[in-house]
Amino acid sequence: MKQICIFLIAISLGSNTYGQTESATKIQNKMKLNAGIITTKLAESKAFYTDILGFGVTFENDFYLLLHTPGHTSEISFLLPDHPSQQTLFHKPFQGQGMYLTIEVEDVDSIYQEIRNKGIEIKIALRDEPWGDRHFAIEDPNGVGVDIVQYSPDNK
Repeated sequence: MKQICIFLIAISLGSNTYGQTESATKIQNKMKLNAGIITTKLAESKAFYTDILGFGVTFENDFYLLLHTPGHTSEISFLLPDHPSQQTLFHKPFQGQGMYLTIEVEDVDSIYQEIRNKGIEIKIALRDEPWGDRHFAIEDPNGVGVDIVQYSPDNK
């Protein structure tokens, strides 16, 4: 009888843990990240991300710009500061420090060459890291570092 009680308690505890994990998975499956930058440089940001990195325009109006990666897997947005349609939380402009973006690519060498051919300043030259990743970095018009990386298959 004692063994049956322990077994039932174990099953009960296990099902609660499973239920929490399942619930967390349901929430996570509903999430999508869109990084946003509050800036006056909407036109410059659009030109940089579309012309240099091949992003597409998802939505655009006079105070907001939403761009997507070439594969439509991620987005980035830009918002004018102090716009009356936005709450005060979204009024202060980004100050150009303390943020970076990482863009994963399949062939970092060819992207590096394309960007160099476009005359874009390379902030960190193409390099191999001891952990196996290969990457370089550029800077967007807002001062955001953009790290373009090809991950080592062992580090994914």
